[in-house]
Amino acid sequence: MARSKSSSEWLQKHFKDQYVLKSQKEGYRSRAAYKLLQIQEKDKIIKPGMNVVDLGATPGGWSQVVRQFVGTKGKIIALDILPMDQLAQVEFIQGDFQEYSVLEELLKVVNNEPIDLVISDMAPNVTGVKVVDQPKSMYLLDLAIDLADQVLKPQGSLFMKVFQGEGFEQLLAQLRQRYQKVITRKPDASRSRSSEIYLLAKGFRD
Repeated sequence: MARSKSSSEWLQKHFKDQYVLKSQKEGYRSRAAYKLLQIQEKDKIIKPGMNVVDLGATPGGWSQVVRQFVGTKGKIIALDILPMDQLAQVEFIQGDFQEYSVLEELLKVVNNEPIDLVISDMAPNVTGVKVVDQPKSMYLLDLAIDLADQVLKPQGSLFMKVFQGEGFEQLLAQLRQRYQKVITRKPDASRSRSSEIYLLAKGFRD
């Protein structure tokens, strides 16, 4: 089937994107790796020996970044509804995070180990209809916050992608109740036309 003009234009822009080209050159699985690298450079959220949960991990760009900073003593548990090619030092769970059985499997793998950081690049399958897509996105964020409540150690951190829109202010209020500090970030690698921003919540109040 022939591609539409708009999808062809998007592909042309995508493959000329500086971060796409850079990821291919430097061996990262996605351009999204640079979003986390830029946050790491600014906020130093990943430290050697940390235990990290990576939600919405496929194709693995964020897990690659985490791995290079936690070192051999750190642990990474990655989860996504889509398959992900194996990465050394990364334990991968495939499943829909909205299903309770998948959450149970994740908690079993965590096995009461203290988690220092939960990161989430999750996004729903979008329809292009904002009144449909935004509630789906907010629901995934609620699930990520609930997971962090269950696994983070005191003073741990949560870093996640958020799409601005209805429910955003309520989400901020939730996080400010649970964490000592909540920071908004828009890394350079995040496309300016995208409504995505990133929230960094630090100092989990157990």
